[in-house]
Amino acid sequence: MKILAINGSPRRGGNTELLIKEVFKTLEAHGIETELYQLGGKQVHGCTACGKCRELGDGKCHIKNPVLQECIDKMRDADGIILGSPVYFSDLTPEMKALMDVSGYVLRGCGNPLRRKVGASVVAVRRAGGMPTFDSMNRFFLINEMIIPGSSYWNIGIGKAKGDVLNDEEGLKTMQTLGENMAWLLKTIHK
Repeated sequence: MKILAINGSPRRGGNTELLIKEVFKTLEAHGIETELYQLGGKQVHGCTACGKCRELGDGKCHIKNPVLQECIDKMRDADGIILGSPVYFSDLTPEMKALMDVSGYVLRGCGNPLRRKVGASVVAVRRAGGMPTFDSMNRFFLINEMIIPGSSYWNIGIGKAKGDVLNDEEGLKTMQTLGENMAWLLKTIHK
């Protein structure tokens, strides 16, 4: 079993990545393979509504979006997906929004291969906007008919400077519980 996490933060080694890695520790302890894909900071662009992916139903974005196509291919191969984003003006990063729009449209047009995969969102927030960001990513999972495990609280860690989330004891515990629940769900689905 494999979990793909896509980090929408342009800041490598930042709070979003640290939270994802906290979930990974628990998943890996259960023998689940993990992969972190750094989306933030890469050149991506949103859907232009050309409709070619739907016309051909081939699971490909035809506007020459190689970074997002790589993510789409990795999402298809994974058993579960974590989307991670810091909060930018009360919502997710533009890179994460582009990923969700493009991949959602492409994949739903080729038979919806994300159906019944496990999905979880992880949010790093300084002060406010955590819930809208969390909700935006969870709606991506829901429209793709994915299964979202819960945790002991919302999957949000609080911090401003790099590493601050490591001082958020409740946020770290939430990520650990999320990892436990994802592992249980994956093992249950793949019996």
